[in-house]
Formats: sequence, C-alpha cells, structure tokens
Amino acid sequence: MSMQQRWPDRIWIVRHGESAGNVARDAADAAGHTHIDIAERDVDVPLSPLGERQAAAVGRWFSEKPLSERPDVVLTSPYRRAESTARLIRDAGGVADPLLDYVADERLREKEFGILDRLTREGITQLHPEQAELRRLLGKFYHRPPGGESWCDVILRLRSALDTVSLHYGGRRVLVVGHQVVVLCLRYLLEGMTEDEILGIDREGDVANCSVTEYAFDPTRGSSGKLVLQRYNFVAPLTRAGAPVTAEPDATGAAR
Repeated sequence: MSMQQRWPDRIWIVRHGESAGNVARDAADAAGHTHIDIAERDVDVPLSPLGERQAAAVGRWFSEKPLSERPDVVLTSPYRRAESTARLIRDAGGVADPLLDYVADERLREKEFGILDRLTREGITQLHPEQAELRRLLGKFYHRPPGGESWCDVILRLRSALDTVSLHYGGRRVLVVGHQVVVLCLRYLLEGMTEDEILGIDREGDVANCSVTEYAFDPTRGSSGKLVLQRYNFVAPLTRAGAPVTAEPDATGAAR
C-alpha cells in the first residue's frame, strides 16, 4: 500500500520586504546611537516603500508560473511587515487563487529580544555588558536575553509549526512569509543541521529582504520522502524587477 504524502510538494520561505524598522536601525548604527528610533511596537512596524516594491516583485515572479505551480496555501507571521508582504504577493497574482486568504501563525513571528529590544550593538555593549559577555560565551544559538528568546526557543515553536504543515498540507504548495531568523531556523529543521552548520550559513551573510528559499518534495529520499533544498536567498525576482536588494537585520535584531 502506498503511504499518504506527509510533506507539501513545494515550500517557499520568503523573508518580509524591507521595513521601516530596517531603515531606522541602519540610521541608528550609522550615528552610533544606543537605541533604534521606532514609534510602533515591533509587531506593528510597516514595510518601507522599497519593501512594498520588493514584495510586489516577488508576487509577479510567482505569477509567471502556471496556476498549478503557484502557492495554494499561504502561512505568515502575524507581524505587519510579514502580513503586508504576503498580501502584496497575493495581490500581484502570485498565488493559485486570487481570493486565497493567508493564515497568520504566531509561531512564525520574529525572534523576541526581551531587554535587548530596540538596542543597537553599541547600546547592548553600553547598557547590558553582562548580556554581551553571556552571548559571547554561549553563542547566539543558546543565549536567551531576559524576557527574550534564543534560537533554540524559536526552533522549538517552529517544530510545532512544521508538524501542522505536515498534518494539514501534504501534497500542497505552501508559501511561508516570515523573518530572517525564521528562515534560518526552518533550514536547520528541514535539513537536519547542526548548530555549527546553520551558524556557518548565517555568517556568510544576512537573508535578503523578500529573498526566496525553496524546497521540493522528493519521494525517493528515505522511506517516506523528503523536502530537498532547491534554492536559498534567491533574489533574482528583485533584481529583474529593478527593486534594490536589501539584507538588513530587523530593527530589534542587533543581537539576533
């Protein structure tokens, strides 16, 4: 008897477009400030005008695929910049059904930074030197700032999110819109990486805003098939559309 396919046929993981927080973080770093000047809660930070262009460009890239190859499930972080990215991709024709609604899942949210929220690296060093030292000793994978999360904490909730995907979306085509750490931690899980392997990828460079990371299901891998990486940090849809590529950590992400 053939087994029911556990995984989607395709999973695309897209980081949100450039946000107003990304811009504010760059300005704070350039000026040597300790704090990042943002009026909203992190969850409410909107896309920048460039971020909107980036999201629309990715949507047009998806729209060039046949209907049968476009996403038919959209899962997104509930943060405004991620939801807006998902909506703009859909509105540009990037999904199989123009009326398709996206599902906001809090497990896909940004890593939480606790007392280090909205601090630049300079701010962390000046105001919380003990946390800077702990992070140096433990490494970003295990360091959990007071009130915040480590990468392991993010991975724990993403394990649960992937269980939901495998339970409900076998054989489907799933688009996930999230954040930089979410993209990296999903790679860690889907590819069975070690701490050293995923941090090595992280050191190679930031995940670009609206870049595409794609997996395809291969039924010949293992006893029940496996999702296999097709591309990572793919930015051709942006460059082709003339939308500048940006790769800034999020505004809260000085200690990501």
